[in-house]
Amino acid sequence: NVAAGKAPAPRRFATIPLLDSIPIAFDSAAPGPRNVGWRSDCPETLVWAEAADGGDPAVEPEDGVRDVVYQMHAPLAEGSKRTVLARLPWRYLGVAWLDAGHAVVGEKWYKKRSLRWHLLAPGESEAKEEGETVLMGAGGDVASAEVDSSVAVPEKRIIIDRPNWEDVYSDQGSFVSKSNDAGKSILRTVKKDGETHFLLSGSGASEEGNMPFMAVLDPHSLKTTRLWQSRPPMYENIASFLSEDETGLPEQVILRRESTDLNPNYHISDISSGIEAIRSEPDEEKQKELLQSLPRASSLAITTFKHPAPDSIGTKKEYVTYERADGVKLNAQLYLPANYNPETDGPIPLFMWAYPREFKDAAFAGQKRDSPHRFSFPSRVPLYWLTMGYAILDGPAFPIVGQGDEEPNDTFLEQLVASAQAAVDFVVSRGVTSRDTIAIGGHSYGAFMTANLLAHAPGLFACGVAQSGAYNRSLTPFGFQSEERTMWEVPEVYTKMSPYFNAHKIQDPLLLIHGDADTNPGTLTLQSERMFQAMKGHGKVCKFVNLPFEQHGYRGYESVMHSLAEVTEWLDTYCKK
Repeated sequence: NVAAGKAPAPRRFATIPLLDSIPIAFDSAAPGPRNVGWRSDCPETLVWAEAADGGDPAVEPEDGVRDVVYQMHAPLAEGSKRTVLARLPWRYLGVAWLDAGHAVVGEKWYKKRSLRWHLLAPGESEAKEEGETVLMGAGGDVASAEVDSSVAVPEKRIIIDRPNWEDVYSDQGSFVSKSNDAGKSILRTVKKDGETHFLLSGSGASEEGNMPFMAVLDPHSLKTTRLWQSRPPMYENIASFLSEDETGLPEQVILRRESTDLNPNYHISDISSGIEAIRSEPDEEKQKELLQSLPRASSLAITTFKHPAPDSIGTKKEYVTYERADGVKLNAQLYLPANYNPETDGPIPLFMWAYPREFKDAAFAGQKRDSPHRFSFPSRVPLYWLTMGYAILDGPAFPIVGQGDEEPNDTFLEQLVASAQAAVDFVVSRGVTSRDTIAIGGHSYGAFMTANLLAHAPGLFACGVAQSGAYNRSLTPFGFQSEERTMWEVPEVYTKMSPYFNAHKIQDPLLLIHGDADTNPGTLTLQSERMFQAMKGHGKVCKFVNLPFEQHGYRGYESVMHSLAEVTEWLDTYCKK
């Protein structure tokens, strides 16, 4: 119609009021239509979700349905009806389409840290030729059309079920997509014995670290079979698919390959022979053995990106594990300067850079979520100081666990200090550093962590570096990070966790850095300004660096170089003794 010069009249989908009364809980949703989109597998069919419980997770729906997913076919005219695609007991996560008539619908519930995907067959689109335009005005919204109760709700069954997404070791992977002839995203599938299987990819988290994989999921047996997996000493990801066989299995792919000292580059590789060998082996244990023992497929390098910092080649990197006093397993990446020899050089200053995270199960808090075989980009904030003679403990786990009905932040400070103490004890026991030459630092919530550790673990660190943090939790009264309760519900938690209210307890030097134009609502520049005033008012050693025009992260050349210079001077002053 547009090409013929007959532009269709605009059609109003929904009238959304001001969304100023959504409950603050994490499983809340806006009332009315949301997540509106077109079906990818067929033309002119709208799909959207609506909360059946008013969007309030505190409400227990009588029929157990919290979200309803609708669809509506063209012509979207007056009198057209919508149909129900799915009724979900949790919050709608999204929909992905296969070939015409099949889809997977996801749902999640944050309180349980759970998600699952359902397979259903809504059928092909019933879109018709252009009809009358939906009337504008009251009652004319497409989304307010009557529900066609004569159309049965498609049956659905669970094909992926994650009881707790914190358990990364059990992650089956995520669906892999491709573009169809219309340029829309649909799922990649594989045919086996006439049945449709799904292609998955995942990080491959394990006790040995991440080893990315590709797998197929049988939606009938729910069995997942890994067909390809990265293995040491390389770290590889499938970046793109170049060709596939008649069943849909990949043949030629583009791999992104890296290692500890090799900058990531892209390679064309034919992985079909390895996949065929694994699919031909019926024994699951032998399949796993083949994943690690098959010869690495030959490849053709298509990029030759050079090492961005040749001077750092030879830096020693180790994925280390240790335990907190309460038995929670912890891990971190330990970096040592290229020419460092512990026997001749002895202990050297160490810079620890961390970020606390909340968990609902202690068993999952210590799982490894990185790989010892990844390339270490020098742009990673703390790694710069390797060139200045510092050891680096990057990303030490600081889990804050709230088991069962407990809330993690009820014991935030106790667990934070225990994690820091465990990290310090570990690096000292390794002979890498001494207790009076360790600095702690972090960005955003890591900055908040840093100030709290200086306030509640005096003497544990020689100094702290806090970038773009929040220090007064009364300025974030409706929740922060994973905290769902308001300040009025648990004022004691907000007060206890605020280093601003404990500034008088800080004994060690603190460097505050902040962007002058930080628009992140939880970390306005005012936070650092007031923290600086609180410390100086109590005669504490503190410096505040305000970076002009910078937001939550720093991008300007002058700002980056200024920050590096300030932190270097701070560390050298208080750690090199």
